[in-house]
Amino acid sequence: MTAHLPRVSVGMPVYNGERYVKEAIDSVLSQTFTDFELVISDNASTDRTQEICESYCSRDPRIRYSRNPRNVGGSQNFTRVFELSRAPYFKWASHDDLCAPSFLEKSVEVLDAHPSVVLCYPRSALIDQYGAVIADHEAGCDLRSGRSSDRVRQLLMEGSTHCFPSFGLIRREALKKTTLLAPYISSDQPLLLQLAIMGKFYELTECLFFFREHPERSVWQSKTFAERLAWYDPKRGSGIQLPRWRVVFEFLRSIAGAEINWREAWASYLLVMKWCRWHRAPLIRDLSMAARQLAAIMFGLPAILDQDGSPPVKGATGFHQDSATDTFAAARSASGGDGKV
Repeated sequence: MTAHLPRVSVGMPVYNGERYVKEAIDSVLSQTFTDFELVISDNASTDRTQEICESYCSRDPRIRYSRNPRNVGGSQNFTRVFELSRAPYFKWASHDDLCAPSFLEKSVEVLDAHPSVVLCYPRSALIDQYGAVIADHEAGCDLRSGRSSDRVRQLLMEGSTHCFPSFGLIRREALKKTTLLAPYISSDQPLLLQLAIMGKFYELTECLFFFREHPERSVWQSKTFAERLAWYDPKRGSGIQLPRWRVVFEFLRSIAGAEINWREAWASYLLVMKWCRWHRAPLIRDLSMAARQLAAIMFGLPAILDQDGSPPVKGATGFHQDSATDTFAAARSASGGDGKV
């Protein structure tokens, strides 16, 4: 007998998530759309994550649990849940975030009704470690234009630098043509660019996604770019770091590899150049930091603390975003925008 193929796969990568993973799983299981599978990939957790996930597996056949024998890094673990999934629609779900019960139902309706849409995501809110809403969020990524260069323009010039749309519902056929969450800092941004070139993004007007900000997030634990890079790939957490320039390079490479005509490609290249001009301050800071890192290596000095690392959550009610900790926040703020791992 052939196994049932679900319409939606939800992939949940997790590492030492005992504090929040129960809530995250319950959030998925409470969906009004029920034809889904939940694929959990445990990145060799050392806490009670395995026990919790296996308990859920024993109670719901839609859940599949896989455990890596060693920590392979966040990037590979995100890729792992996609590789293990089977459905034509796919969604990443962090082990600490929450979704409203109608998230999947409303997203599936959009993808079913609009073949040109490759990604559907809802409006979002930030919650703290206790689950209290601390801020609303505008992603600015409702990309409905039929021209790929128009979608690139809106994504780069109007979209937030947060990764929220990457936690939307995505067509598998489109996602498998991307680099997924590659092993470098801010790789979600080139991923979204690649998807935007391929098709439209549809933003649901309801707030259905709740992104949890808490002091245990790896981005706030990292004091250097090398430490943050080690989250993506434990083998690559050393050497000179140019994270912002890497994103620019990947933007250009994404356009070069896209199946679009030369006019759309050139228009997209020019938009990346404009984006670089808008973000020249953090790009220059990248070069300055690399020079300091090189000097530290040459003269045996302590590692440069190139990230603030302070937690964004102040108690249960306040939210603080320090521009030094976000890759492009300073430039986005200067240009009228705002600037999960």
